[in-house]
Amino acid sequence: VQLAESGGGLVQPGGSLRLSCAASGSGVGIYSLGWYRQAPGRQRELVAYINRNDNTGYADSVKGRFTVSRDNVKNTVYLQMNKLKPEDTAVYYCNAGSYLGGTYYHLNYWGQGTQVTVSS
Repeated sequence: VQLAESGGGLVQPGGSLRLSCAASGSGVGIYSLGWYRQAPGRQRELVAYINRNDNTGYADSVKGRFTVSRDNVKNTVYLQMNKLKPEDTAVYYCNAGSYLGGTYYHLNYWGQGTQVTVSS
């Protein structure tokens, strides 16, 4: 599975960005997809995920501000980020994983990452 993120950039606090992740490769449609982020000096954390049935989950820090969606025809997952805060600044990574019992489990399929910077 190959994953390629796009859509990062610099945005002012309170602004919006939409990240995209194009997935390709054999059997890509069977995977759940997640968005992770990693800020300098911090561990990579799960931000949001969506499974094959469009069940979604979010980190508490982004609930109500971020929305994850997927287009199964285009094999693309999106992360709409609204009301961005400086603490959202990080490299955002797309991941292919599995979903079991209400939990998202990442597999070792990662995109190259896209930088999101929230600053005035």
